[in-house]
Amino acid sequence: MSKDYNNPAFKKLLEKLQEESWQLELLISGFAIFGLFTAYEPISIYLKESVATGQEYKRAIFTVAKISCIILIFSLLIHVLLRGLWIGALGLRYVSGEIDYEELNYSEKFTKYLKKRVGSFDKYIATLENYCSIIFAASFLLIFYVLAMTFIILTIGFIGNNIISSDWLPEWLALGFGIPFMIFVNIGMILTFIDYITQGFLKKKKWLSKIYFPFYWIFSFITLSFLYRPIVYNFLDNKFGRRFSMLLFPLFIGIAISFSLQYNFSNYFSTENRSNEYISNSKNYEDLLDSNSGFVDNVVIQSKVIKDSYIKIFIPYSERIENRIFSFNTGLKPKKDIRGLDTDIITFNDNAVNRDSLRREYLSTFNKIYYTKIDTTVVKSDFIVSHTKKRTLGFETFIPTSGLSEGKHTVEFKRKGLNRDNDTIYYSIVKIPFWYYPD
Repeated sequence: MSKDYNNPAFKKLLEKLQEESWQLELLISGFAIFGLFTAYEPISIYLKESVATGQEYKRAIFTVAKISCIILIFSLLIHVLLRGLWIGALGLRYVSGEIDYEELNYSEKFTKYLKKRVGSFDKYIATLENYCSIIFAASFLLIFYVLAMTFIILTIGFIGNNIISSDWLPEWLALGFGIPFMIFVNIGMILTFIDYITQGFLKKKKWLSKIYFPFYWIFSFITLSFLYRPIVYNFLDNKFGRRFSMLLFPLFIGIAISFSLQYNFSNYFSTENRSNEYISNSKNYEDLLDSNSGFVDNVVIQSKVIKDSYIKIFIPYSERIENRIFSFNTGLKPKKDIRGLDTDIITFNDNAVNRDSLRREYLSTFNKIYYTKIDTTVVKSDFIVSHTKKRTLGFETFIPTSGLSEGKHTVEFKRKGLNRDNDTIYYSIVKIPFWYYPD
């Protein structure tokens, strides 16, 4: 079929399809909106999990997925609203035809003004049709713009981490290739953005176009623009499309801002305040966590009111914790860091005895760095590795409540750190208030 695009029969088929495309638009929009609302909450949960555990690759994936969900939900809802208005206008035209300004019997001044400003009803329907079709196409175009920005950022990160700071490349090659490539990508990013907001200004001037072309060619692969470039140029080859294209970037910023808005009830407190001696956040109590997600992204104890003879403390694992352990105990740092994406299709045998001793040393180091206080007293704790029902990996211990008086107390989780002079300093990670009332 791709070879027959100049065939009159094929062009006739396209014209017929575009006249009936509104049905497909509504069908796709309806299914997409339903699916996006269903997927939004799980994506948000996975994003929080990746942030809490320091999984940067997952964080990038779910950040892009969440932004894409927000853009599509917002734009497709507008599309459905305008398409519904368009269908309503078509139905009204079937009943009453064009606007009869003489039948309205308004004064001459208002009649002239309305004819000029409101104009033909058919023109209004045609304008709605244009907006609906363009918004539908632009909805998915915006997702490609998000992916383009993501791939540019990933490219810059890859050059910095895997080329310039590479351990496997000779320094002369890493710096000699990495630094010029980094400069090229950053200049290309700026030029591509300028070309976008000026709607192709760099392509219009002869001498500028020669300079810009190498950047344009490379960035067409980095940003995947070869997949959606025909849609972009179809926007730009007419006045209406150019005007709408200019709105895409501010629209993108506006959508991002609108979904970040929240109402402040107080000048001093909000639901996002962290737990301390006088604030209790539900994220720090296991029985108050969302039962649907089951994910633990904060230090938690079992309940706000403790009736048991012990306090259970769970700390979710993150790569930052392991990095701190390596800085305190360099002997635990492996020659090859296997953190990151992995597969269990291919497995390798390791020295189980040696691995077990290293795990014991790992936990011993953790217990030296991290410790717990109740009120002002340091309590002995022996953390082990555990996971929740929803398989949140972390460190867990149980502290006896014997000796505690009834009433309010505070459990504080702290850690040791090293400053630039390798002196030991102490950080308070979280303070969680609780009430002790034994049965």
